[in-house]
Amino acid sequence: MQKIILLIGILFISIAVNAQDIKAICNQINDLNTQVTNGTIKRPDAAKQFKTLIEQIRNNKPVLTAYSWVFPLKGYKSNAIGGTNGNGYSDKGYNYLDGNKHTAHPAHDIFINDRNQDDIDDRTHKPVDVLTVDDGLVIACSNEWEPASNLRGGKYIWIYHQQHDIITYYAHNQAIFVKPGDEVKQGQKIAEVGRTGYNAYKKRSPTHLHFSAFHLVNDLPIPYNPYQQLKKAKTL
Repeated sequence: MQKIILLIGILFISIAVNAQDIKAICNQINDLNTQVTNGTIKRPDAAKQFKTLIEQIRNNKPVLTAYSWVFPLKGYKSNAIGGTNGNGYSDKGYNYLDGNKHTAHPAHDIFINDRNQDDIDDRTHKPVDVLTVDDGLVIACSNEWEPASNLRGGKYIWIYHQQHDIITYYAHNQAIFVKPGDEVKQGQKIAEVGRTGYNAYKKRSPTHLHFSAFHLVNDLPIPYNPYQQLKKAKTL
């Protein structure tokens, strides 16, 4: 009996240590992402570090079969996506390692009903919940942004979806409710829609969520157009 208890204890310790390791790695990715965004790290160094860290938390190979998402805004569906048939997406010239200086718009802006730009839905009179599209692991986020900042993402979240080897990105939030290392479940509230970010804060910009998706190619984020997945996503 004592041996069984000892083995169970060792197992729990192993799991706890592993969980701590995961959180530590996610915090390292978060720090690295901040350096990339601020342009305070050389591109080769950033690439090397990102590849090393993402490999440490990868626990599944990419799944090539079709899979479904939850739409990233509660109470909304794909007709809230800006542009005609999602033509607001443009990834030409984008490079993750360019940080805040990257060009293009490898994303879909999903607009909410907020005529007076107070971050409150005009219909429900409540903030709009941002939901994670699938199970994943928070690898980077920032809940701090000041109007004087030139950072375009504002308060943002990066989530790594190990089961499909992709990353999703949620930007311009008013507040976020996760931190690096958190495991999140599909449809979980992770933030509330806001107007943070250099351009999103300006009056000319309607209130929206900036949503991107990335495949990992040679262990670096390469954007792809998720429009069809968003159209087919379940709504909550």
